[in-house]
Amino acid sequence: MRTHGTLSKWNDDRGFGFITPAGGSDELFVHVSAFPKDGQRPRLNEVISFEIEAGSDGKSRAVRVMRPGARATPRQSQRLHSPAPARGLGRALLGLLAVGALGTYGYSFLSGQITPAPADSGSRAASIPDRATMVAPAPAFSCDGRTHCSQMNSCAEATYFLQHCPGTQMDGNGDGEPCEQQWCN
Repeated sequence: MRTHGTLSKWNDDRGFGFITPAGGSDELFVHVSAFPKDGQRPRLNEVISFEIEAGSDGKSRAVRVMRPGARATPRQSQRLHSPAPARGLGRALLGLLAVGALGTYGYSFLSGQITPAPADSGSRAASIPDRATMVAPAPAFSCDGRTHCSQMNSCAEATYFLQHCPGTQMDGNGDGEPCEQQWCN
């Protein structure tokens, strides 16, 4: 039940005070958290309306304080509006995760870590060449003046040099297989 009274004592530094009810009964304790969060600090001799509840120590205290002329907001509507920012944040986070997952899948697919499933015969996807028939990119070798097997790092490198670079001395028996003693055995 809502009651009226006057704020008779107030300690602004500690955030509490006492209300003298209009009926003249004993003073009631009131904490700053019971006042509306409208930016106005409680003032001495201010006429207010409040409800009375028992505190954790069993003593009566004033709660849900209102100033004259202020409209009461239903408790249910206050609860409905308070989690809205968290809901919006959750949706934004979910959206970012979905975009990240799609990006990771796309990168994996394009870089060759994920291969497409085999298509049914007769479908349009069957006309797309598979990985074996696609032209592989050229190796990262280039003719840089090396001519001997001891200067090579792999059989593939020695083969590239033998096929593409003039003046190499890596095929002693002339069979087209370079560096048979060191790399390509």
